[in-house]
Amino acid sequence: MAFSEYNRTDGLGLAEHVANKDVTAAELLEEAIARAERLNPALNAIVYKDYERARAVARGPLPAGPFAGVPFLFKDIFAMVQGTPTRQGARFFPAFPADHDSYLTVRFKKAGLIAFGKTNVPEFGLVPTTEGKLYGPAHNPWNLAHSTGGSSGGSAAAVAAGIVPLAHGNDGGGSIRIPASCCGLVGLKPSRGRISYGPDMADAVDGLAVDLVVSRSVRDTAAALDAAGGNEPGDPYSAPPAPASYLQASKQKPKRLRIGFAKKKLDGTLVHPDCIAAVEHAAKLCADLGHAVEEASPDVELAVLMPAFMALWTSNLAAIVDFVARLTGQTPSPDNMEGLTLGLYEAGKRVGASDYLLAKMTLNLAARGAAKFHQTYDLWLTATLGAPPVKLGSFDLEERDPGKGMAPFVDYVPFTAAQNITGQPAINLPLHWNAAGLPIGVQFVAPLGDELTLLQLATQLEHAAPWFARYATIKV
Repeated sequence: MAFSEYNRTDGLGLAEHVANKDVTAAELLEEAIARAERLNPALNAIVYKDYERARAVARGPLPAGPFAGVPFLFKDIFAMVQGTPTRQGARFFPAFPADHDSYLTVRFKKAGLIAFGKTNVPEFGLVPTTEGKLYGPAHNPWNLAHSTGGSSGGSAAAVAAGIVPLAHGNDGGGSIRIPASCCGLVGLKPSRGRISYGPDMADAVDGLAVDLVVSRSVRDTAAALDAAGGNEPGDPYSAPPAPASYLQASKQKPKRLRIGFAKKKLDGTLVHPDCIAAVEHAAKLCADLGHAVEEASPDVELAVLMPAFMALWTSNLAAIVDFVARLTGQTPSPDNMEGLTLGLYEAGKRVGASDYLLAKMTLNLAARGAAKFHQTYDLWLTATLGAPPVKLGSFDLEERDPGKGMAPFVDYVPFTAAQNITGQPAINLPLHWNAAGLPIGVQFVAPLGDELTLLQLATQLEHAAPWFARYATIKV
């Protein structure tokens, strides 16, 4: 295998080369490390290096998994990797190495992925851009002046730049789909309960968050879901049954789908013209494939939904901050926490027990409304973002007032949090680039448990409008 082809081959393709002895896992890892060393100074995508332990793993023997020998990166949020710190992008978190692997980490390792580092995230993963104080800004490979999105921004930058073919991400308000959109990648948020958060947590952010990957191919995403999915004893809930193999089932043509699409945000205002163009392009592709497409959206009262979402989001932040404070003796302050984070923490401390439970009831009503929409429509199509990827520095992360601080983010990310609320699966696909050469992603949303329809349609669209040959190049 010629290493010039490394970033033109997806993860499953690289594993096939290892299996065929065209290249060794150790050689692939060295190529990934070399690319990281060359490109990361410009990207700031990788914030923790674990090269020597990865080299020991690459020497074998390798597990008989679908990604055997493929270089990989973990995000610096949630996933515990033994011997490696997970700081959530926060100065408040000490750099203590974990003494065990999360269940998800074990599953990714069994799939054959070889992790050699961790990727950049915003503080506590709270915002849809990756430019926190602890690690500094991650830069978008398509234009280094622009944001990678967040919170899986470092992972998305590393994949888009060709350092690794896929990387770990998680999504509590769009944090897989947003950076996938900004960086021109496939990004699937699975259904609530599809991925176990054991042994450390029952769930993440009251079930709002779920993990998987960002990747460059639909089949890599499907294979990653096969590897990562499934419940463990003690999990509080589970997703509807999965097929025996998402990878194999996603190759089948989907039924003729009825797809509703949106050009307006949930508050009724239009998204950016570039995002409208992306939605219209995707809608036409779907219609050309024989699907029924029309403009339609769920009936969602954003003015009611967002305060409930923020009550859960901020109270969960307050809980994790208080937990760390008790362990470390720290007190949250501007000296160890960004202004917006501190404001959100203080807001979370003010959420009462009845407010918290009423918020959960409100979000459940939204899930009921989404289920009603999907009695008519198989999928909902939207832009992933309300505007093209912003320039770094566009948001004030030191604004202490949560209302003022979060308002620009709600405008920028008008759709994705709804699926975290309802638990539905949703996928970003890189089907459009604007005149400035920036990716403009679209997302498809399915009913709870129906990742398969998303992957089958995504496979169709990947064949109809291929994106894999289009990749970012960085001059260093």
